Amino acid sequence: VELAGELKTGKHFIQLHFSGPFWQLREWLGFENLCTMLYDNPDSVREMISFWCEHVDRLMKRAFQYIVPDCVYISEDMAYKRFSMISPAMAREFLLPVWKKWGETLKNAGVQIYAIDSDGFIGELIPLWIEAGMNVCDPLEVAAGNDIVEFRRLYGRKMAFRGGVDKRCIAKGGAAIKNEIERILPVIRDGGYIPSCDHGVPSDVTWPNFVNYTKLLAEATGWI
Repeated sequence: VELAGELKTGKHFIQLHFSGPFWQLREWLGFENLCTMLYDNPDSVREMISFWCEHVDRLMKRAFQYIVPDCVYISEDMAYKRFSMISPAMAREFLLPVWKKWGETLKNAGVQIYAIDSDGFIGELIPLWIEAGMNVCDPLEVAAGNDIVEFRRLYGRKMAFRGGVDKRCIAKGGAAIKNEIERILPVIRDGGYIPSCDHGVPSDVTWPNFVNYTKLLAEATGWI
C-alpha cells in the first residue's frame, strides 16, 4: 500500500511484466516437449494454459486494486527466422483466448499500453496480437525478415513498435547505418515508434560505431 501511494505520484513509468502462455509452458515442459504435446496431448496443454491464464489474471486484478500501471508487458518469444514456432492457426486456438482475456482485464482497468515481445519473424503473429488488444510489439529483428516500413503500411496505427534498427548495420557503421536510419525514417516521422537496436547490442559493434548510430538516431528523431 505504501509503495502504491508513492507510485501514484505520477513520477514513474509503471510496468508489470509477465510471461505469456507459450513462454511459460516452454519453461515448464521444454520447447520440443511443448510442441509435441500440442499434437499428442492437447487437453493437458489446455489445462496448463488455463491455469497460467487465471493465475496471471488474478495477479493483475489484485495489483490493479492499488495501482493502474502505464503498461503491461508480455514476454512470448515464439518465432524463428521467417516463421512463427507454431502455426498461426495453432496460436489462434491455444494462445489467443489467453491474450484476449488479459486484454479485456487491462482495458477494464484503464491500462493504456498492452505490449508483447517476441524475437524472430512476427509478421504472422501481429494480426493475432492486434485482435487480442495488444498495441505495442518489439524488437522487430531485421535479420529475421521483419520490415517495420511494411508493417506500418499493413497495420497502420493499430500497432506501435519498438526496436527495428538492424544490429548488423550498426556493426558495419558508416554508410550502412546511415542508410538503415534513412530506411526507417518514414515510420519515425509517422510516430508510434521508438527506434532502437533490434535486440541486444552485439559484441561486434565498436564504440565509435555505436556513438555514431546514436547520433544519427538522435538527429532523425529530433532529440538534437
